[in-house]
Amino acid sequence: MKSIKLVTLGGGSSYTPELVEGMILRHQQLPIREWWFVDVEAGAEKQKIVVDLARRMVRKAGLDWKIEETLDRRAALKRADFVTSQFRVGQLQARYIDETIPFSHGLLGQETNGAGGIFKAFRTIEVYKDIVADMKELCPDAWLINFTNPAGMVTEAIINELQWNRVIGLCNIPIGQKKTAAQLLNLPEASIQTNHVGLNHFHFHEVWDQTGQNRTGEVMEALYGESGENREVVKNITNLDFSLPFLQSIGLLPCDYHRYYFLEKEMLADALDQYRQGKVRAQVVQEVEEELFELYRDSNLDHKPKQLEQRGGAYYSDVACQLICAIYNDSKEIMTVSTVNRGVIPYLPEDCVVEVSSVITAQGALPLVCPKTPMVVRGYLQQMKQMELATVGAAMTGDYALALQAFALNPLIPNGELAERVLQELLVAHEAYLPQFKSVIDQIKKKGIGYDRG
Repeated sequence: MKSIKLVTLGGGSSYTPELVEGMILRHQQLPIREWWFVDVEAGAEKQKIVVDLARRMVRKAGLDWKIEETLDRRAALKRADFVTSQFRVGQLQARYIDETIPFSHGLLGQETNGAGGIFKAFRTIEVYKDIVADMKELCPDAWLINFTNPAGMVTEAIINELQWNRVIGLCNIPIGQKKTAAQLLNLPEASIQTNHVGLNHFHFHEVWDQTGQNRTGEVMEALYGESGENREVVKNITNLDFSLPFLQSIGLLPCDYHRYYFLEKEMLADALDQYRQGKVRAQVVQEVEEELFELYRDSNLDHKPKQLEQRGGAYYSDVACQLICAIYNDSKEIMTVSTVNRGVIPYLPEDCVVEVSSVITAQGALPLVCPKTPMVVRGYLQQMKQMELATVGAAMTGDYALALQAFALNPLIPNGELAERVLQELLVAHEAYLPQFKSVIDQIKKKGIGYDRG
């Protein structure tokens, strides 16, 4: 078997120990030769801590992998076989801005939904312009596994704007949904299959067992019926009850993020209450990360600590390892990923990126036939896809008109003067990371709109 050079962009991420653990568990299927961790100057200290832990974990496992850390992305990318990405442009301070500026105007502040999600896409896609250019030059045959959020829009930009086809977008939510369904049905996880249709953080799914029986209704009743368990899948979303009659009317199970759309008033009220108490998610994550890195600094720690599961995003890194293993071994495993539509959702553009169940091969993801969708689901998906395309277009060009259209299309942002005010404040606040919008931001600042970082 050909040995593998692996590169991780965002090496200083708190998720990295889970990624290392996942690769160690699969070392017989993935002959890693060397593994490079890359970060930016602002993440250098965290990366050193995490890479030292990674070396201890690899040494404990008795493996002879070459582990390198660097701030020089180009040096790391040379002749890479797989590149994973898990970075946050602007660190947690950028997330805090994404949350608090909308909240200050009475709108939802959230990492991947609403205005915050659009701006995270703006910042991330801008950085990916140089990353993809480097990969085309230095590792043109490498696979890029992107789990940098918002994963769907970022993957859309990489494929259809930056023209890099060897990429698959990844999210941890589908695997969490499968685990939950298996527990509720009292079945082994390997004996059930989830069938997804939709977009990243806006997908729906069915559950089937190995006898070919559709168990979606049972899982729905178990989760959201009167005696349901309503289990938490995503730690960063308040676990309010979905309407069981509504879900039964569409015949599909929701993504946890659908609460922001189907329980919009209740979720906004809850989020604003947390904001007033000074408990926005960015602050919570900052506290969790401080605790994690205190653990990571312990020179005796040589395994992934259990506390990492409290960070949110559990299974992200392990699913990335599973995906790389499936590509490398051409295993034909079924996974839910962000990939090119290829017509499996016929009412969305054929070449756009969707999040659907797919067969994973050495050639990438081959999307499977999707569940039938009722009118309300089709309507939402068409609107959300157009919002994503407007966001990607604005991120690529710095076009203010497209940015404003993305805001207008987003169901969580009310149209009108307030939306434009929030858009302008976020542009100024993130000025350092949005060079594509420079001329627009200069004009906004002349009007006296600014952001107080104090």
